[in-house]
Amino acid sequence: MNDPIGDMLTRIRNSQMRGKSTVITPASKLRAWVLDVLADEGYIRGYEKTTGKDGHPALEISLKYYEGTPVIREIKRVSTPGRRVYMGAKDLPSVRQGLGVSIVSTPNGVMSDANARSANVGGEVLCTVF
Repeated sequence: MNDPIGDMLTRIRNSQMRGKSTVITPASKLRAWVLDVLADEGYIRGYEKTTGKDGHPALEISLKYYEGTPVIREIKRVSTPGRRVYMGAKDLPSVRQGLGVSIVSTPNGVMSDANARSANVGGEVLCTVF
């Protein structure tokens, strides 16, 4: 697999289109850090570390809905393995005039764009969520 973050975002997107309550994705530290930001911002209920059917570690993500519609309306990968996108603290994009969130990998860890701006650190823009 070339793009594990893109794979996880696609699994979330597909599961929400089907109305699933949970989705399972292979585990990694970076995926867990991205899920921590999504949970802190209120886009998912949370996640648990489990083992998959093949015995490998996995993450079970609990998706969040509001009145039957998914809380995540749009989730996009910004920085890909073929085209990395780095931005400084002042250049970080605001998603939908601040209604959405950009998830940024900084030297201080993975955080939302608002937290990165307040900490005055830039980094790789992983994805945007609205």
